[in-house]
Amino acid sequence: MIKKLNWTCGLWMLHFFLICVFFISGLNSSAVAGLDKNTNRIFPIILPDIQIVKKTVKNGDTISTILNQYLPLRTIYKINDQSQDVFPLKQIRKGQRYKIILRDNHFWGFEYDIDKNDRLIIQKEKDHFSINQEPIDYEVELEIVSATINYSLFEAVRISGEKNELGQKLSDIFAWDIDFIKDIQSGDQFKVLVEKRYRDGRLFGYGKIQAAFFKNKGTVYKAFLHKDSNGTSGYYDENGKSLQKAFLKAPLTYSRISSGFTKKRLHPIFKEYRSHPGVDYAAPKGTPIKTVGDGIIAKIGFQKGLGNYITIRHPNGYTTNYNHMCKFASGMKTNKRVLQGDVIGYVGMTGYATGPHLDFRMTKNGKLIDPLKYKSPSANPIKSEEMEHFLVRISELSKKIFMVEEIVLLDKNAT
Repeated sequence: MIKKLNWTCGLWMLHFFLICVFFISGLNSSAVAGLDKNTNRIFPIILPDIQIVKKTVKNGDTISTILNQYLPLRTIYKINDQSQDVFPLKQIRKGQRYKIILRDNHFWGFEYDIDKNDRLIIQKEKDHFSINQEPIDYEVELEIVSATINYSLFEAVRISGEKNELGQKLSDIFAWDIDFIKDIQSGDQFKVLVEKRYRDGRLFGYGKIQAAFFKNKGTVYKAFLHKDSNGTSGYYDENGKSLQKAFLKAPLTYSRISSGFTKKRLHPIFKEYRSHPGVDYAAPKGTPIKTVGDGIIAKIGFQKGLGNYITIRHPNGYTTNYNHMCKFASGMKTNKRVLQGDVIGYVGMTGYATGPHLDFRMTKNGKLIDPLKYKSPSANPIKSEEMEHFLVRISELSKKIFMVEEIVLLDKNAT
């Protein structure tokens, strides 16, 4: 009995050994070892040969040009029709990644990155195809990023080895308190705790910033991500006060102020002194322009002096004007509702303009006000019943992003 057990164990060990040999000898091999339980004989198992072709959509590519060497045209048309309700294949874009999966040199599947979050998956199943949209699988790691600014936020982000996307996320968080065009100084600092998304070992972008500290002109601004009982997420300071306000500090991210609010300015074209009841933001042509607050488009069109312009009506008697655009964003029209941060157009030099810029104006009950001096009211703070949970969370996040001594030092420097 013992000998029989030893013999059986020996066969299974040999079987395991041969599988390892097959595997180690070449991962591309399509055969592994199997064991016939009736005869105790070892036999090869032929596995399908799987190949994955990874590429990026190029200029002029269509679903037909991508798949025509793997499938007949009538099958591609069938897939295209079937995919309409999931993702129209005519919308594939240049620069997006895709991969084709082949099984024994025959088409078996197609995956396409729709955007940073979702992918299209086409899978052959016998005589038909399954088509689905699924989230992209990322490896998410929570990491700390910090830097000292010499010239601009985005330059500091790049020097630290990160992508511009992180700078955009950071500026969006503090956009109500810091004007990243005029307020940034050399020596300003930031430190963030952010979700990094990795795919195939490469950084593909960022998830949510969990906490952020930004030191600007000696003042430390703090932001903590909080999701309320209704599932709505937002950023709050250490006292539970919302960072979000009625209006953003500026309608542009990449620009500089070329002219401020003044009653007397030498007009660059007419060479005479006139009032300039707004702020000029010089920026490259095509720079996106964001609405500074929620509202409804009251006017949109072209005027000889202002060029392409949009006027937005906001609650409580406020209006904002955006002039000299090269073009409007898609879908902009009178009475359209827009939300704070929505792109409404792009910087240009239509109308009376000597260079590409945005002329931004703001009124309160019909009276022009200086956008750079206006202080916007805050949104609602954290609910009292959620405050205890919030304080516990920010304590945990603070320990992760900073040592206690660093926080104290920053606070001392701010006073």
